[in-house]
This record gives sequence, structure tokens and C-alpha cells, in this order.
Amino acid sequence: MNMKHIIAILFLTLATFSSCRKELLTPQPQTQILEEVSFSTPEKTLAAVNGVYAGAKVGQIYGGRYFNYQDARGEDFINETANGVTQLSTWNFTVTPTTNEVANFWAAAYTAINRANVVLAGIDKSPVSDALKNQYKGEVRFIRALMYHALVTLYARPYWDGGGSKPGIVIYTEPQTSLGANQKARSTVAEVYTQILDDLNFAEANLQATNGSTALNVTRAHKNTAIALKTRVYLYMGDYAKVITEGNKLAPQATAPFSTTSGVTHSLASNIATVFGAGGQTPENILSFPFTANDLPGTQNSLNQYYSPAATSSTATNPCTGCAGNGDFSLNLGATGIVSNAGWGANDARRQFNQVINSATKTWLRKWTANTDYVPAIRYAEVLLNLAEALARVNGLDVKAISLLNAVRKRSDPTVTLAPATQQELIDAILLERRIEFLGEGLRSRDLLRLGMNIPAKGSAPSITPLSPQYIWPIPQSELIVNKAAAQNTGY
Repeated sequence: MNMKHIIAILFLTLATFSSCRKELLTPQPQTQILEEVSFSTPEKTLAAVNGVYAGAKVGQIYGGRYFNYQDARGEDFINETANGVTQLSTWNFTVTPTTNEVANFWAAAYTAINRANVVLAGIDKSPVSDALKNQYKGEVRFIRALMYHALVTLYARPYWDGGGSKPGIVIYTEPQTSLGANQKARSTVAEVYTQILDDLNFAEANLQATNGSTALNVTRAHKNTAIALKTRVYLYMGDYAKVITEGNKLAPQATAPFSTTSGVTHSLASNIATVFGAGGQTPENILSFPFTANDLPGTQNSLNQYYSPAATSSTATNPCTGCAGNGDFSLNLGATGIVSNAGWGANDARRQFNQVINSATKTWLRKWTANTDYVPAIRYAEVLLNLAEALARVNGLDVKAISLLNAVRKRSDPTVTLAPATQQELIDAILLERRIEFLGEGLRSRDLLRLGMNIPAKGSAPSITPLSPQYIWPIPQSELIVNKAAAQNTGY
């Protein structure tokens, strides 16, 4: 890992606890965390744990860019601004080991991981109870798992390629608080997933069943949050039996309506539009990252900036009420785009709330309308569709899988009841539903990769086959310069 990013975060940590004190005349080395300061009180310990969440929601990760990186690689968006700063190279598959987004995401994710490792090492120094220590460790390990999964789905071959035997990413479970501690080879994809699941199993065992309030249940991990992420992780591994095991914990009913029956109550929101925005605190929001006017993702990072057009693009006949973004990515209206798919009905509420047509030729995604909107990292709808797909792949034309699929579809279009006649039709319908439901939420290209499918062409961007080097990102050159033990992906 590029140590300048690690040291930078350590500087910030030290600065947080510094003031005009005599002891600063003899400062400690600035590449070390003062554990006795950072974890000396319950309040400082909680602040350190909250800092781990903050590390995950920076602009480069869940503040906006991670979703956009993944969706820009898929076929449902057209790059409008040709701005090299806002994922042009990712969109048209011209990234190299020195491309900014390749280096910046890696650095941000590993900085978040190192922050988590620092806090894990320091929690035992805290005066809080053992139960609270384990709860905090569960939260921190959950975030670490979330970061490792984000990395392995961008920089490593999918699990199906060699059964996880291909080079994955570098695993760090100990804090890096000094120079020279980052000479480490890449683990295999399977080893990375083992680490992710170890973190999530620990989290499930030690997190609270509920955090006590709607706001905290949405923005901090609890037992059901860990289970929900496990359904995603096992799905990406192709371990459908495990998806079913975990998914049934959160949707035990045989038919709709589905909801959790232990811990935090999760269910589909009656109106999908309420899942998004600053008020995104519905039972569907399993984990969302919050933002306020004083806590924004940063310039050219927010999802509103990427997907909403500028107010100046409105016309009298095609107004865009409240539009104030950069309009970097419009929806693909061509044959490969989801907007043109006949399976997405005209009466579907997701068409009305997701899109605004503000010119004769452009359509824009409007899930996010302000930079302060919460970013939903995991939704109950995803759990239902993860479970539906696993049931369909294991059991064929599974009755519960069809009910799960229709629960998501009928929430937005009650006039439609999907009735696939074969196993493949059911699987195809579920994949289509995922594409519609999570448009702009960073799942599309990851779904293509986990299934070994071509990434379709869009606009001037080419189709990418599973054998192309551009199917995954390269390891950034900035990492290879400082970590001689790591190797580059084939083809770069």
C-alpha cells in the first residue's frame, strides 16, 4: 500500500487529539498512533469507531465514486462530458496502471482498511466493557469486509475463474503505522473471500440485534447488516447454497410479504422513492451512508453530481426541477441500455422516479437529487433478489424464488405478475430485475463479471469479453513502486 496515504491518515488522527499543550514540545513520532490517547475514554473509543465508517464513505468509495466506477463499466450509461477526472477512462475501458481512478480508489480503500486495523488494535486498550469492545470490533470488521469486497471485485478475476485460485489483492489485518511494513504479496481470490467471511461471521456473532433507533440501525452495522452482506458475498462466489442459508435468515417466509423476524425489522418500502434522499431511513435501508451540508463527499464525487444534469440544461418544454449536477453520465437510450428494454414496463414507478427527460435526446437518472442524499450500500430488495437467484439456480423453477421476484417487481408495478415458465426464464427475469432495481447503485458490472458475461458496448465504448485485460482493473503503479512483492494483472 502507498505509505503516503497511510501516514496522511495517521497525521489526521493525531491532529484530532492535539491542542496547545506543553507535551507537544516533545512530540511522538508522527507515523505512530498514540493508542493511550485515541482509546483512553469511552467517548474517544466511539469516535475512533465512527472514524472507520467515515473512512468508508469518502468520495472515492461510498461517497459516490465506487458506485459510478462500477456502473460506468456497465452498459446503461453514456459518458457526456469526456472529463478525464470523472471516470472517462473507466467508461471507455482505457484505464492503465497510472490512471487516476485506478490509483485513487486503491489508496482510499486501503486507507480505510488501515484505519479499521488501527482501531481493532486499539479497542482492547479502551476502558469500555468486553461486550462493547466486541460490538465495536464487529462493526469495524464489517467495514473492513465491505472494503475488501469492493477491492476484490475491481482488481481481481471473478471467483469462477479458477475457483478463486487467481491473484486477488493484498490482505492486511494488522495496522501499518510505520514505513517499510507494506512488502506483501497478493493473496488469492479465495483467500480474500475467506478473510471477508471471517470478518462477517465475527460481525454477525458480536453485533447487536438492534442499535436502538432507526437512524442508528440505518447508518451503523447490526447483526442483520452482516447477514445481508454475506448474501452478496456468497452470490459473487457462486456458492448458492450458502446464499440460501443466509438469505432465509432475513426472509424466512415462503411467500410475500417478506420481512425479517429477528433483530431489526427489514422489509420493502411501499414506495421505492422513499429509500433515497436525505430521508432514506426506511425498513428497506439495511445500511446507508449519511451526508449533511457539513459532511459532503467532496467535489466531483457525489452521485447527484454524476447523474443529474445542470439546471442550465432545462428548457420550457423539458424542465429539470432541482437539477444541479454536472451531468457526466446520461442513461443509455440505445439498444443495449436498460431504458430501451421491453421488460421494463411503462407503468413501472421506477421509470417515473428514476428518470427525467430534459431534452429531446437525453434522459437522466434522478435517484439522487442533492449532495446530501444518503447512499444506500445494502438494501433489503437486494437480499430478496440474491435469495431468489440462488433458489432458482439450485432448485429450478422455485416457487419462493418467483414470489421474491414478484415482491420486488410488484412494489413498483402492481399491474404485472411475472410468471417464468422455465428455470432459465426465471434466472433471466431475476437478472433483469436486478438491473432495473439497482440502476446507478453499482451492481450492474459486478453482476456481469461474477457470471462471466461480456460487458456490452455502449455509445463509443467497446464490448469487453471475459478474457480481455480490461475486464478487471490493473494494480496501480503507485502500489507496485512501493510494494515489490505484489505483481501486476496479466495484460497490463
